[in-house]
Amino acid sequence: GIILVAINPYKQLPVYGDAIIHAYSGQNMGDMDPHIFAVAEEAYKQMARNNKNQSIIVSGESGAGKTVSARYTMRYFATVSKSSSNAHVEDKVLASNPITEAVGNAKTTRNDNSSRFGKYTEISFDQSYQIIGANMRTYLLEKSRVVFQVENERNYHIFYQLCASATQPEFKHLKLGRSQE
Repeated sequence: GIILVAINPYKQLPVYGDAIIHAYSGQNMGDMDPHIFAVAEEAYKQMARNNKNQSIIVSGESGAGKTVSARYTMRYFATVSKSSSNAHVEDKVLASNPITEAVGNAKTTRNDNSSRFGKYTEISFDQSYQIIGANMRTYLLEKSRVVFQVENERNYHIFYQLCASATQPEFKHLKLGRSQE
């Protein structure tokens, strides 16, 4: 299959705008420089041409830019499919990201916000290949972290967030106490 190695530059670069999306739209793989939009275009074309589901696997270390790469891919699909939705699908899908991160991210010795789970996002298209929805599934949650953490690491963020909210009226019935870090 096609493999693209992308590196997170930790700063915004002018290579992800609408003009670049339109430059890659309709192009054949290899006709342009390697880019996340080239991978997205190939998947989109294969889906439309062969009427078959496609998968793009985004993998990497914590902080490598997986979420950003997924967002660029969804924005590419929304733009080239001319999806008529006023609120972009990728914005709706990624709006749930803080919730999934609170439940699935934790402080490790290498990263204060390390993903301890995998995420699978399925984008649905209609017969004219416009985006009509998306489902996000979480899998491979590191369950052992709930009962044990390595020294200088923390449990999932959600537990600390709940404890920090213990004094809020809507959380009183939960009888939450202070976190023990």
